[in-house]
Amino acid sequence: MSLQTDAHKHRDGTWWETGKIVVQALLLAMVVRVFFYQPFNIPSGSMKSTLLVGDYLFVSKLAYGYSRYSFPGGMNIFSGRVLKAEPKRGDVAVFKLPRDNSTDYIKRVIGLPGDEVQMRSGVLYIDGKSIPKRRIGDFTTREEEGPPRRLPLFEEELPNGVKYKVLDSEPNGPFDNTTVFKVPAGHYFMMGDNRDNSTDSRATWGVGYVPLENFVGRAEIIFFSGAFDESDAFNILSPWRWPFDIRWNRFFNLVR
Repeated sequence: MSLQTDAHKHRDGTWWETGKIVVQALLLAMVVRVFFYQPFNIPSGSMKSTLLVGDYLFVSKLAYGYSRYSFPGGMNIFSGRVLKAEPKRGDVAVFKLPRDNSTDYIKRVIGLPGDEVQMRSGVLYIDGKSIPKRRIGDFTTREEEGPPRRLPLFEEELPNGVKYKVLDSEPNGPFDNTTVFKVPAGHYFMMGDNRDNSTDSRATWGVGYVPLENFVGRAEIIFFSGAFDESDAFNILSPWRWPFDIRWNRFFNLVR
């Protein structure tokens, strides 16, 4: 056998081994994405200051078990949830918008089945009891081409002890005073942390109550963040700007 033939076979074997490794890696990535952790990016400011436009995060599909909406295309291969776990009050969760069962939304779980939820003068009430809300400072934001704005930043504490930050940019805004929402069995009441700029369960025409079946998973960790906001878009074609556009301090922050 000639040296040329041996070299040819060696190259073929190398390509075959490389191809197998690539296929195995792709299959592993697909399994992880479908069954364990799925990446999502934040396209709007409804969860400021917890999540910013341009944050990329991993969502745990194991957190609540699996429904048809856990899989690509919402394949209707079974009904209900498998390995079901109930969302906890205060979780930041991704769900399918009930009115179309296809659009991904991310909000915070505020009301559990059977709860009565209401906003009065910007204060959250659950079952008639006000949720502690205290001013802790300001949050600076910029939208579109306008100047930076300083918004009041508050901390709320839910009955189970979960604390998180909320913005109140418009005193007595449209969603600051609502009727009492009685959360139906098997459903959840979701709200954005940017209280005056969030279409959530307070908008019965927009989101309304979210069925457990529509939950995709719980937001866990931010793995990348770029200045993808309306005023200073991250540009992948301008690598010389990356060190300034990337929010390095948000990498690997837990979502709370």
